[in-house]
Amino acid sequence: MADQPERKARAPRLILYVGKGGVGKTTIAAATAARAAELGHRTLVVSTDIAHSLGDALDVELGSEPRPIADRLDAQEVNVLEEVRLNWGKVQDQMAEFLRREGLPDIQADELAIMPGMDELAALVQIGRKIRSGAYECIVVDAAPTGETIRLLSTPDAFQSYAARIYGWRGRLLGIAGPFLRNALPDLNVVDVMARLADRIKGLRQILIDPGRSSYRLVVTPDRMVLKEALRAETYLNVFGYPIDAVVLNRVMRPPEPGNAFVDALVARQERVVADIRSAFAALPIFEAPLWTEEPIGVPALAELARQIFGDRDPFEVMHVGPTQRIVATDGGYLLQVPMPHVELDRVSLMKRGDALYVDVGNVRREVTLPATLAALEPGTARLRAGILEVPFSHQLDERVPT
Repeated sequence: MADQPERKARAPRLILYVGKGGVGKTTIAAATAARAAELGHRTLVVSTDIAHSLGDALDVELGSEPRPIADRLDAQEVNVLEEVRLNWGKVQDQMAEFLRREGLPDIQADELAIMPGMDELAALVQIGRKIRSGAYECIVVDAAPTGETIRLLSTPDAFQSYAARIYGWRGRLLGIAGPFLRNALPDLNVVDVMARLADRIKGLRQILIDPGRSSYRLVVTPDRMVLKEALRAETYLNVFGYPIDAVVLNRVMRPPEPGNAFVDALVARQERVVADIRSAFAALPIFEAPLWTEEPIGVPALAELARQIFGDRDPFEVMHVGPTQRIVATDGGYLLQVPMPHVELDRVSLMKRGDALYVDVGNVRREVTLPATLAALEPGTARLRAGILEVPFSHQLDERVPT
């Protein structure tokens, strides 16, 4: 391919692939990065999963620092344990000593010195470091399985709360002891380090929730368990304000020539689940990745896979802007808002079962996974306004909103 003209430096774009373990996030992330580099973007693909397989997909040996793979393409596998040991071990020791001097027993000081989500924080720090470096236009993240990813993304809030508590102790101690404490605890600046780190993490969160800078893409396969987990991921990404811009439907079998009953049955089963996936994520663009007879290994094969997924579109693009769900607090509870264009209200019915809300539209059923806050409440009567389905939730069974 002919060399692309060099682009003017700009704020890097972050694309994070999330989904259940085993759905092919690594392959899709690597393919996206290979295609973005092929189209001229200076790209880094980075894995935050402790069980790394990014190097296997690219057919290269990767380490904890970015390695050039192809023209405009670098790759890295974040070594979370090494990051924690090298950069947080000393801070943790100092924090424990600081808490002991405040009077906490040893075991409590050691436990409290372990920052919440330290592994996740280490991965975020690595990502933030690459963003600030300005070396890349596009950073593609091969994230850990869904549960770990949600913890990773909730780390900024948890860490800021922790840092604020530690910083509050600092003010109280200095107010009591003044200059004496400053001399007795020369390593008290670790608290200031925590505060500065909290500010940096807060800044990173602003990037993570900015739809112009960051996109979260759900990777699914035509399997019902995978769909269930993807629906949970969609809900919690929306709850925390992280912008989802696409779904990649991976390993889709193409209908073969009739004659093989086993293969025909597999294709038929997939088609039923694919229909449910398209219904569940109707507000998002859905890209299909075909099931290959051979694994796509290496940059050329991955770039070809990306061309099959995205066609003529640049995977660097923002594919969709706007939440796929929104929860608004009301006087009596909450209002769940779900975009459902081209739907007539008299064709919608609702049923809640556990943490799932089933929305029937004609002969199509859409399942919406509810966060814990709404799962404990009762839904009222639905409204449809400008293509947005609105469902009120309240504590009282008899509280219903009239149509």
